[in-house]
Amino acid sequence: MINVYTNRANYQYDLHALIKAFYPEHDVKVLELAQFGDGQNERENMVWVEVQDFKTDIYVRIDADAKHYVNQFDENMTLVSKNQHKLVLYGDLCDYTGRTLPWGNLTGVRPTKLAMGILAEGLDDEGAVERLKAEHAVSDEKARLSVDIAKREKQILSAVDCHDGYSLYIGIPFCPTTCLYCSFTSYPISAWKTKIREYFDALFKEIDFVAERYKGRLPDAVYIGGGTPTTLEADELERLLEKLRISIDFSGVKEFTVEAGRADSITRDKLEVLKKYGVTRISINPQTMKEDTLKLIGRQHTVAQVKEAFAMARNEGFDNINMDIILGLPGELEADVENTIHEIEKLSPDSLTVHSLAVKRASRLSQWIEENGIGTLINTDATMRIAREGARRLGMEPYYLYRQKNMSGNFENVGYARDGKYGIYNILIMEEVQTIIALGAGSISKRVYADGNIARCENVKEVAQYIARIDEMIERKRVLFSD
Repeated sequence: MINVYTNRANYQYDLHALIKAFYPEHDVKVLELAQFGDGQNERENMVWVEVQDFKTDIYVRIDADAKHYVNQFDENMTLVSKNQHKLVLYGDLCDYTGRTLPWGNLTGVRPTKLAMGILAEGLDDEGAVERLKAEHAVSDEKARLSVDIAKREKQILSAVDCHDGYSLYIGIPFCPTTCLYCSFTSYPISAWKTKIREYFDALFKEIDFVAERYKGRLPDAVYIGGGTPTTLEADELERLLEKLRISIDFSGVKEFTVEAGRADSITRDKLEVLKKYGVTRISINPQTMKEDTLKLIGRQHTVAQVKEAFAMARNEGFDNINMDIILGLPGELEADVENTIHEIEKLSPDSLTVHSLAVKRASRLSQWIEENGIGTLINTDATMRIAREGARRLGMEPYYLYRQKNMSGNFENVGYARDGKYGIYNILIMEEVQTIIALGAGSISKRVYADGNIARCENVKEVAQYIARIDEMIERKRVLFSD
């Protein structure tokens, strides 16, 4: 256990994320100094951190035996920003642990958004790289990756109407089973088979609201995710896609994505329905090509089924297929990652999303780690390089990037794609430059205003509550999207 005491409540998230990155095997609690008390015994045999911030003085103690003490002081006697405080703390943690982090003191999820802002100030590539390194202690490799992706994103988004357009997300919160690492809004389809019609009735009400509220405005991207949308039967998929096509003007849609996701949910008749209604991009996500790991994480399909589903999709004419993999899955070593990349290269998808495993409290993985130890989750520079080099051999470039809390190895998620096969919606959801209207249980809508401000509203996660309270969900959107 690491207890963090601070007199700045608005630092708590950043302190937790930064210290947890150095000590992923520990629970980290951030408390206000007032909660500290005087219980010396509470701190015995415990690594703990105390942060006291008085204008320009930062006192940091990182201590397993009450002997190590670091005092940092800003010589200019001026107020320093939260980032500068984080930078000092990051340096102290590096000195104390003998480690550095690839992303330095950054704790946010969108490093490329920061890079885009720096480039917008007029700096050239090298200037932006040096700024990221100086202000956030980002490694040279990650700084260059951020700037490279930011430039590519800007070029891709130049074809998108970020001001008057919008994108549409449809959530289908059902899966064949729930994977070990999953924390998304997802429920086993077996428990909801008889209530899909009720879910659709509620979802279609939301679609009708969007059709009326945004009449005359065209979506740039439509994305059906989950869950696993292809958990639905072919006739259910057809009913959903037909409703969308009838209700929403697709004439401006540049990308229509459906997450086919798991190979055990993909059939030829479902692919035929997707093709019939103009779906342009699908995902077939193995996560790994190691049979034993698939069983461990709860994906009830084989490697052979992944290959069969991919071939079936190609035969049905899909020429924009994404595949997802996860690095750092339990027990996987460099050789396993090399095998996964080798097998994916044989299939030759059009894009590849490389995730670093993120440990979510709401997932079963947290319990698994308690029982087996975090040391079984191995993600290194070498595994990241194996995936990156495989993507390059496939003719792909990195086009979007994001980070999450508690990521294995403190790395990142990167989307790679061939030219013209970029996932536009992926960029929009990360960079927050266009309004996204999200429908279905557990979805979150974002309204992006002309001045860059963002407002959100959420749908309840639990399916039965979503169905029962659909009028309330629509009213939330009515308020968010009122003029």
